[in-house]
Amino acid sequence: MRRLRRSKIVATLGPASSSREMIGKLFAAGADVFRINMSHTSHDKMRELVAAIRSVEEDTGRPIGILVDLQGPKLRLGPFADGSAMLEKGTTFTLDADNTPGDIHRAYLPHPEIFLAVEPGHSLLLDDGKVRLTAIEVDRTKIVTRVEVGGKLSDRKGVSVPDSTIPFSALAEKDRSDLEAALDAGIDWVALSFIQRPEDIAEAKKITRGRAAVMAKIEKPQAVTRLSEILDIADSLMVARGDLGVEMPLEKVPGVQKQMTRLSRRAGKPVVVATQMLESMINSPVPTRAEVSDVATAIFEGADAVMLSAESAAGQYPVEAVATMNRIAEEVENDPLYRTIIQGQRGEPEATGADAIADAARQIAETLELSAIICWTSSGATGMRVARERPKPPIVAISPNLATGRKLSLIWGVHCIVAEDAHDQDDMVARASRLAFRDGFAKAGQRVIVVAGVPLGTPGATNMLRIAFVGADSGEDT
Repeated sequence: MRRLRRSKIVATLGPASSSREMIGKLFAAGADVFRINMSHTSHDKMRELVAAIRSVEEDTGRPIGILVDLQGPKLRLGPFADGSAMLEKGTTFTLDADNTPGDIHRAYLPHPEIFLAVEPGHSLLLDDGKVRLTAIEVDRTKIVTRVEVGGKLSDRKGVSVPDSTIPFSALAEKDRSDLEAALDAGIDWVALSFIQRPEDIAEAKKITRGRAAVMAKIEKPQAVTRLSEILDIADSLMVARGDLGVEMPLEKVPGVQKQMTRLSRRAGKPVVVATQMLESMINSPVPTRAEVSDVATAIFEGADAVMLSAESAAGQYPVEAVATMNRIAEEVENDPLYRTIIQGQRGEPEATGADAIADAARQIAETLELSAIICWTSSGATGMRVARERPKPPIVAISPNLATGRKLSLIWGVHCIVAEDAHDQDDMVARASRLAFRDGFAKAGQRVIVVAGVPLGTPGATNMLRIAFVGADSGEDT
């Protein structure tokens, strides 16, 4: 099965899409990677979903990626005496360490680390930003605030502190347990929620030890200010626009999205744009025009993937949502302006031999109008380097490692084939031609360019390219 687009689609699984049959339909409609949200999924259910995805993978013969999204540390208020309280603008409201149920004057905040981090003048956002407070007085047991935006608060509502860096790990006890279970199940990507600093990524990488790639969800202002440092350590970024739009002014989010997309492209690491992309399709079979434009903008920017959340997890039209996103991506990538925009955003290659080879492969393939760029890749690094250049011809990555194929399912433009490693250079070129012919990327008489590392099977050693002619027997090399 060959996709007719370069951008990838991530579909979240949930009550509307947890059966083996529905996962198969979502894949057929265009989903390349499936997301499992551990905020709402038990370990047993996660293992069931992984097994169902692997069953679809076996039936289709195509590597499918699995992204497990960890919940992250959740900051919440305690209960209220009457179940809720109405806060009026301009009044004083205190958050304290007293576990007595709250009222209109105060509430229990069971997070001593917040008292240590908040300073007078800092903002506190409650219930996804619906209620906004400003700290007036702070000590180790209470925060006295002024209500800037009032509203109704009820038990266990969330607390955000956009101006404060909280001294806690991005991996709560639940996250560590979920991560170990996910790694044991053989997932491919893990997303970390509410990270603030590069050390949060390093902590997760000590646990994964290469068993899964680590994606940094950017949803806090503290992370935005340290994007470059975070990207140096992370394997990927996610523009998590939901919480990001709570913790910073909404009008700043589009600029942050573009900043993250371009930074990731320069680094040669994938970037996923997420949250409310086709939100109306939770209850409607068609999206709004604004949502179509939102998805199109991410595709024009060259994002590696766009993601569906509740649309595919709990909506009434999960298959239609994936199919709609698929059609939007195909149409954008066929637009006459698409290549101009993609080329205009291309950065200079990194000063390494591997990146120079990848850039040369793109230039040669586009100059000679070759049918495909074919990468032999053990770790996936060669495929990712070529994808960084956003070439016009399709990218075919051939790997002996199924885990590599699954990881590359998230990467822009990469069609991955899992096959036995080549025996020598001649075998490598001949088999590349045959596989490109088999999967419809080249016809007899056309040429492809083959990129690899020699000696074969050496991760990260991209140092060779050859132009191959696809003969009538689908394997003749010139």
